[in-house]
Amino acid sequence: MKEKKPYFTIRQSLLVSAMITSIPAASGYSSEQQHLNADAINITATRTVKTADETLASVTVITKEDINRLQVRNVQELLRGVTGIGITNNGGAGKATSLFMRGTESDHILVIIDGIKIGSATSGAIPLQHIPLDLIERIEIVRGPRSGLYGSEAIGGVIQIFTGGNKGVYGSTFSISAGSHNTGKISAAIAGGDDQGWYNIHLGGENSNGFNSCSGSLTAGCYTIEPDDDGYKNISGSMNFGYRLNNGIEIGGIFLQADNNTEFDGSFQNKSEDRTRLFGGHIKASPTEALAVTFNAGRSIDQSNNFLNGTFASKFNTTRDTFSLQNDLAINEDQLITLGFDYQQEEIESTTLYPVSSRENKGVFSQYLGSFHKHDLQLNLRRDDNEQFGGKTTGSIAWGYGFDSGIRVTTSYGTAFKAPTFNELYFPFYGNPNILPESSNSFDIGLSGDSGRFYWSANLFRTEIDDLIAYDAALFTANNINKALIHGLEFSLTTSIVEWQLKSDITLLDPRNKTSGANNNNTLPRRPKRSLRIDIDRDFYQYSLGATLLAESGRYDDLANSRRIDGYGIIDLRGEYEITRSWRLQARLGNLLDKDYETASFYPQDGRNYMLTLIYQP
Repeated sequence: MKEKKPYFTIRQSLLVSAMITSIPAASGYSSEQQHLNADAINITATRTVKTADETLASVTVITKEDINRLQVRNVQELLRGVTGIGITNNGGAGKATSLFMRGTESDHILVIIDGIKIGSATSGAIPLQHIPLDLIERIEIVRGPRSGLYGSEAIGGVIQIFTGGNKGVYGSTFSISAGSHNTGKISAAIAGGDDQGWYNIHLGGENSNGFNSCSGSLTAGCYTIEPDDDGYKNISGSMNFGYRLNNGIEIGGIFLQADNNTEFDGSFQNKSEDRTRLFGGHIKASPTEALAVTFNAGRSIDQSNNFLNGTFASKFNTTRDTFSLQNDLAINEDQLITLGFDYQQEEIESTTLYPVSSRENKGVFSQYLGSFHKHDLQLNLRRDDNEQFGGKTTGSIAWGYGFDSGIRVTTSYGTAFKAPTFNELYFPFYGNPNILPESSNSFDIGLSGDSGRFYWSANLFRTEIDDLIAYDAALFTANNINKALIHGLEFSLTTSIVEWQLKSDITLLDPRNKTSGANNNNTLPRRPKRSLRIDIDRDFYQYSLGATLLAESGRYDDLANSRRIDGYGIIDLRGEYEITRSWRLQARLGNLLDKDYETASFYPQDGRNYMLTLIYQP
């Protein structure tokens, strides 16, 4: 295939962004419109109810309205280019997808759905590619270390996905889509109740022929030659419900399941049947006006059955049980103390024999939130006791100050860790039961402003990671032999230009391998050093139009920095027509200029593509 040059270089795109964002915003544009994310309820950054603009962390909130407006096809398309986030994908919908936050490893991110941790305990992989967008009501992205609140994995940050709808909203919705690669999608939901009791039920399905997911050879990429289309199927459902008793006690529950059938190219396996399932419940009570008590319990299941040319090859199943008890004590209107306990037990079932197949982790955490005039303070401290590696203490401190001009400065320091996976501990001919958790320390300083016409934020950060786990050729096992040092700058702007709503995200990274040896000071693989995303939209009576520009610089695909992946720039267009008050027709044209590009070597991304969607929403 002939290599095409990027239609937008990263420098050209950054220049365009700078020119656009320097134009004064329209005076009639409201603060609520200009930064939707700042007004959304946020509980992830502090595990307490705060709005995003009150937190001392770098936060992005993506709402249901954002998802509908952007018309993206899956979670990886929704998140790519968002401040601080890099995505790699192995060849289309449903294929293996990795997410890097602030340049940390793909398993240094804690992902939670409705308060329940998801992911594989064997590989550490998070099945974001299998979570249908139609199930999602809101996504909260918190950048920076959060082990002081959540424990393991939260080195780069935390992503929490909320399903279901708003309390007390009646109605039903329906949508049907058709697009490139014979893709078809259908979704239906119903909701009801009031402030005392509510429920949300959703069902959906997707089927796509896909495209050839790997252009490798017998010696590279997927180590096979299979020039065929690699299809994907997904059937999903979810249910949320809640009820508030007359004494104020609230009870609620969640169930979610996504069954997937994914074809890909590979020499050991080329098809997987996966299931992501979670269910749980919560009880909230306020024994006194100053005390709020929350109990959460849940189970997440990650199942993967793998095949080679139709013959069963392997299975890896993870069951994770969790519960937490959290007490929030308000000293006064401006000060809050949180004390809590977390418990987690992981069990695996696999065709691969592991000498240990279960472990538990207990964690206690505390938090102080205080406001003093224009100052805000957050302190976190947590102690984890893991059955495999013993104890680990983490914590953080954050401070903020708000000026009368609307400008706010924040700074924070935090430590975090990531527990070894079962593969790193016990996988045959690789695992090492003596390895230690990976650990990090991070420093962040941020500046943000809200003039009423536009909202902007900038964060400068530094993260040092020690005891990174990698294969030790001298011992023929996994070992704590790697180190990394990451510097970065993030910038986000939301404004309007002559009634066009504009959001721009820029991430600049310097992720370095600091391990002694031949790879010292090399760039960490699969992280672009520069990325830019611009979303622009406008409503015209019954019509709406929008576009997304995504540009990323080149990256390396290996630790030795010997295999380079070129940078790229793509443009997506979208439009919507309101047929009646209840019916809408959406049209999306992705990768307008048909750019050939990859985010992982030998795994092509989709060329020019389209999607048509008919939506019913009374």
